[in-house]
Amino acid sequence: MEAVVFVFSLLDCCALIFLSVYFIITLSDLECDYINARSCCSKLNKWVIPELVGHTIVTVLMLISLHWFIFLLNLPVATWNIYRMILALIND
Repeated sequence: MEAVVFVFSLLDCCALIFLSVYFIITLSDLECDYINARSCCSKLNKWVIPELVGHTIVTVLMLISLHWFIFLLNLPVATWNIYRMILALIND
């Protein structure tokens, strides 16, 4: 069971790193005036919920499999993602 959890966790973290790179590239395009702020926000806001789901799944899996230290490392980031989702819902 632990091997499955960690393999899924590795694949999910790779997807989250890809999303982070996409966010950085999109924000740098905004800084260089290649895109306007409205299109930048629309591009990034649609990825907030998938990022939240991916990170929350890993956090819950670590809690269920009793890996407390890794769970405590992931908890602040999952909380931050929930906060960002609430802000995105309020601003829409």
